[in-house]
Amino acid sequence: MRPYPDPPDRAHVRRGEERAARRFALLLGALAVLAVLSAFSASLFGRIDIPAVDVGKALLTGFGWEGTPPVDEMQRVVVFDIRFSRIVLSMLVGLCLALAGSVFQGILRNPLADPFTIGVSTGAAFGASLALFLGLGARPLLGVGLLPAAALGGALAALFAVIALGRIEGHLRRDTMILAGIVVATFLSALISLLKSLDEESVASIVFWVMGSLQGRGWSHVLFMLPYLFAGGAVVWLYARELDILAMGDLQAVQVGVDLERVRLVLLIGASLLTAAAVAVSGVIGFVGLIVPHLVRMTAGAEHRRLLPLSALLGALVLLWSDVLARTLLPGGEELPVGVVTALLGGPFFCVLLKRHKRGSGL
Repeated sequence: MRPYPDPPDRAHVRRGEERAARRFALLLGALAVLAVLSAFSASLFGRIDIPAVDVGKALLTGFGWEGTPPVDEMQRVVVFDIRFSRIVLSMLVGLCLALAGSVFQGILRNPLADPFTIGVSTGAAFGASLALFLGLGARPLLGVGLLPAAALGGALAALFAVIALGRIEGHLRRDTMILAGIVVATFLSALISLLKSLDEESVASIVFWVMGSLQGRGWSHVLFMLPYLFAGGAVVWLYARELDILAMGDLQAVQVGVDLERVRLVLLIGASLLTAAAVAVSGVIGFVGLIVPHLVRMTAGAEHRRLLPLSALLGALVLLWSDVLARTLLPGGEELPVGVVTALLGGPFFCVLLKRHKRGSGL
């Protein structure tokens, strides 16, 4: 017997889901291919002009590809150890910030939320500033120095402070988390200003780090952040369905059996680990975690199983090319902090998005 056809409304929903799935697969494949091509293309930019063929040979040699034609050792070091390590790091940092921004916006149900909202980024900035103030920034630790570890500790300390302040009658609520984050971020920003005023010699280092930069970073910084990236990313992915349910509202989430307290806390820790991993190796970089999730929602919808991987890839691409601009824009070879580039590009773009949103909502 032939099965009964779907009712018109159910058939319409099913066709919409199929179109969304095809669009997601197309976008995911396109962004993945673009990420690979961008990683190679970005390796061509630098003070030393190296032909594309030699760049390819240096990358294959760096990866230990057997049968690669001989390549000059200097070119291998420049391409693989200096340029490509920075490219990989920039993509991982952009991935972390975009993922964290997607989660914070989902937890707080606030399209303006990002890793700065609850003070995690400011906590990392304070930890690094304190290390620079005490003269500990160059101390060796895990091959990367004490500075990333201090930033990571500051980010996690800020998270726990927000959780402690955000609890009311034993419950962690969305609105109180935002207020607690503003309080913690403001207080830590004041402490950073105090450190700069007490030690003028460390002002330049603190300001440069707070602006965000990947200058001088390498494979050791990639290895440093990977455990926190994997841990935070796994938590976020496992709770993607709960993020979709939270978007419906607290009452609806409770009605379907979601433990709001536990889910919010777990997602908050996962997103904060991603933020801490990024800020610990790059400094404070804004707008990536704010803009990228907006762009993905406009094209692929708000379902987090699709939003998260697309945001991760787009965030990686955005920060990669922002860093390329930061190190090649000035004619004299000087570098701009990549956080300045993302702010210059992201600020006007976000104003356009905000104006478009107001027009669409009739405000």
